[in-house]
Amino acid sequence: MTRFVEIHRNASRAIFAPALVLAGVTLMAGNASAISLRVQIACAADYYAHCGAYSPTSREVRSCMRSVGVGLSKGCVDALVAAGEVSAAEVSRHREGSMTAAAK
Repeated sequence: MTRFVEIHRNASRAIFAPALVLAGVTLMAGNASAISLRVQIACAADYYAHCGAYSPTSREVRSCMRSVGVGLSKGCVDALVAAGEVSAAEVSRHREGSMTAAAK
């Protein structure tokens, strides 16, 4: 094997090995968290304001966010609907229910 081929092979390993590790870690992190990045970004302020005492991936945080309901920001609710975490019909029912309660 020529010196050039050996240097090229070592350089390729030095470049691609960290990239493969990073890709693997990213995939594992994606699988560990069922919450999409869009939801994480859109709901971060709501999470810290209302449910920060719970782990972001726990059942408790999902229950907490549901209990906040119409108190969540529009951006967060839109992201939750887009991710399939909640249906648009459910959001509409909750909004109508809160408007009816406020009118009493």
